[in-house]
Amino acid sequence: MTQGRRRALGAVPLLVTVVSLVAGCTDAPPPQLVEPGPTTSAPSTSTPAQPMPIEVVVGVDELEGGFNPHTLADLSPTSSALAGLMLPSVFRPGPDGGLQLDTNLMESAEIVPDAEKFTVRYRIKRQASWSDGAPIAAEDFVYLWEQLRSQPGVADPSGYRLIDDVASRQGGKTVDVTFSKPFAGWQTLFNNLLPAHLLRAAPRGWGTVLDDGYPASGGPFAIRQIDLDRGEIILERNDRYWGPPAQSDRIVLRAVDKARQVEALRSGDSHMALFSADAGTVRSLRDLGDQVQMMTVPRPATMEMLLRQDSRALADVKVRQAVLAALDRPALIEAGTGGGPGEQLQAHAQVLAPSEHGYTPTEPAGALPKRPDPAQVERLLTEAGYQRTGGSWIRDGRPLNLVIAAPFEHEGYISIAEAAAQQLRAQGIQATVVTPTGDQLFGDMLATDPHSAEAGTSGTVDMAVAPRPAGGDPAATMASSYGCPGVDPDSEQPLPYNAAGFCDELLQPTIDAALSGRMSFQQASANVESVLWRDAIALPLYQQAQVLALSNEATGVQAGNGFAGPFSTAAQWLGTPAENDGY
Repeated sequence: MTQGRRRALGAVPLLVTVVSLVAGCTDAPPPQLVEPGPTTSAPSTSTPAQPMPIEVVVGVDELEGGFNPHTLADLSPTSSALAGLMLPSVFRPGPDGGLQLDTNLMESAEIVPDAEKFTVRYRIKRQASWSDGAPIAAEDFVYLWEQLRSQPGVADPSGYRLIDDVASRQGGKTVDVTFSKPFAGWQTLFNNLLPAHLLRAAPRGWGTVLDDGYPASGGPFAIRQIDLDRGEIILERNDRYWGPPAQSDRIVLRAVDKARQVEALRSGDSHMALFSADAGTVRSLRDLGDQVQMMTVPRPATMEMLLRQDSRALADVKVRQAVLAALDRPALIEAGTGGGPGEQLQAHAQVLAPSEHGYTPTEPAGALPKRPDPAQVERLLTEAGYQRTGGSWIRDGRPLNLVIAAPFEHEGYISIAEAAAQQLRAQGIQATVVTPTGDQLFGDMLATDPHSAEAGTSGTVDMAVAPRPAGGDPAATMASSYGCPGVDPDSEQPLPYNAAGFCDELLQPTIDAALSGRMSFQQASANVESVLWRDAIALPLYQQAQVLALSNEATGVQAGNGFAGPFSTAAQWLGTPAENDGY
C-alpha cells in the first residue's frame, strides 16, 4: 500500500482485578464453607469499533490549481471532475447524449408561451441548498449570467450575452430569464451553478476566485481537503445533499505519474484511474489483463493552434497560410497525445469535435499539406514580400519572428507549442515559446480588442495552443469561438473578444441566424467554416481524450452520458473500506 494509506493500529488495555482474601487467626470456629455462586462481570465501558468509511481511490493526471469549469484557463479534467461531483446543473446529458432536466435540482424549466419576449421560467426545488445551508436560488443564476456574458476568457459566453434580464420570484425559487431574441440552445445554459452568496463579495476576482476549490457544494460530495503539493484531493459525502445519498463515504483523487498509475491498479492501491495515457501506458494497462477494464473517454475540448489576425506578423493571410504549410500536423498531434487515445480523434472541422453528434470533416481537400511543404512556404512568403536571407525570412529589415503561447499549467499544450516552434525554425521562420498562466493568456493576452491601441504591438501573441470547448449548443459554440463580441448593454463597452481574435462583420449575420434558429447550424457552419479554412484562422489538431481503467474492486462506475464523464456517476460508486480514517 502507499504511504498515504497507513494502517491504523489500536491497543485495547486489559484490566485485571485481583481480590485477596485474608483470614485472621481467632478463637472462634472457622466459618462454614459455602459453594460459590455464579460471578457477574462489571459492565463494559468500551465502545464498539466503528466501521471504516467506504472509499474509492481514483488515480488522475496532475492536479492543477484552478477549478472554474467556465473558463478556458481551467478547462481541465480536474475542474470537470469536481464540477460533476459538487456543482448543480439545470440540464444534464441523458442516455442518448441529449439534455434532460435534472429532477434532483429542478421542478421544471419551460418556455413561457405568452411572454412579450422569449422567456424561460425555471422552478428550483424548495429543498435544494448549498452545503452551508444557503438555498440554491435565483441569485446563483444572476451571478453566473453576469460573469459569463462579460468576463474575458470564458468558455461559452454567447448564449448568456443574449439574456436581457434574470428575475427572481417566490423567494428566489422561481427564476424568469428573458432573452433579447429567441435562443434555440437555451437548455445548455446554467450548468455548473456557483454559490453566489460566497463568491460575489470574494476579495479575488473571477479569474482566480476558484483557484483553491469550491467554498460550498450543491452535489452529493463536498471537499474535505485539497493538497496540491501532495497531489491529493479528498471528498466526502455531502450530508446536506437533498437528493439520493452517495453510496460511498469518500472519494480520493490521487495524482501520480503514468507508470505509478499502472502499478497502483496492479497492487490495489487505486480502484480506478482516469488519465491521459500515452501509447506505452496503454500497452502496460492491457498487460494487466482481466484485472482492469479499459475504455476511452472523450473530453469536451478540441486542441487547436490559433493564428491571430491581429498580430503584426500574421496580419497577411499569405503569411498565415505559409505558417500552416511549414507545420507537421501529425507530429504536433503526436507531441500532444503521446500516441494515446486522442490520436484516434483527429480533428478536421472548425466547430464540432470528432465525437460530437453531427460531426463531419469540413477541411477542404488539399487545403493543408500532411507534412511540411518548403516549396509552398517559399512561394507564399515571397508573395507576401519576404526574402530568404541568412537562413531567415526578412521583410522591411525585420525577420519573421513569431511568439507562440501555451498555458504553463498544461504540459501537453507546451509540448505542442515547442514542437511547432521547432518545425517553423526548420523552415527559416523564427519562433519563440512563452508560457503565461492560463488566466493571463485567455483572460488578458488573447481577449484584447484587435482594434485597440494594444493590438498588433511587439510582444503580443501571434499564435496560441488553446482548447476549443465542445458539447454545448453547436451554434453557440460557433458564436463563442468565432463571432464578433458585441457591446455590453449596461456599460456600452465592447465585450471581450474570442481567443482567436476573429471577427468578420460579413459573417456575423449568418452566425446570429444560427444562434436564434432562423438558419440551420449545418447551413450556417458551412459558410463560416469555409472562410475560417480560407483565411487560416485556426488549425484543429485532435479532441482530448482520457483512458478509464477500472479494477474489479469498485462497482457502479460508468463512462457517463455525453461529455458528462465518469464522475457524473460517482454517487453510485461503491468502493471498499478504507485502510485508515486518519486523513
